Amino acid sequence: MATITLLCTDGSELATHAIEAAHRLLQPADRTVVVTVVPEPHVVLPYDASGMAGAAVVPDDIMAMQDELREEGQAVADAAAASLGIADVETRILVGDPGRAICELADELGATVVVLGTRGRGGLARAVMGSVSDHVIRHAPCPVLVTNPE
Repeated sequence: MATITLLCTDGSELATHAIEAAHRLLQPADRTVVVTVVPEPHVVLPYDASGMAGAAVVPDDIMAMQDELREEGQAVADAAAASLGIADVETRILVGDPGRAICELADELGATVVVLGTRGRGGLARAVMGSVSDHVIRHAPCPVLVTNPE
């Protein structure tokens, strides 16, 4: 059975450390995929001083925002892939909720393991703000390797 490792990054130093450490621990994988998730563009109508909505955002503007987010995501994924120092690394740029998107990709690819870092938020901050790693741990179709800031 082929091993497929998903290495998730948001471009932070912690995420880079997590995927580099996990890659050393888990290698060799038959397929290594570096994943980053970009948000969907938020379309906010501009308001004038009277509180009335101004000009509408046109579809071309939305497409330009999506393209910019994807380009930024691709740069993050490319940098993370390069840090691994191996030739056959795939990159995937996902759009939307990070936890959900990562779990869906893991299921789609039949991933062997998902790797991601955690910021180490305390219980209250995690409960209020949510946690990508908590979501992935609870919903991934495969084992999840999470590293902490230390």
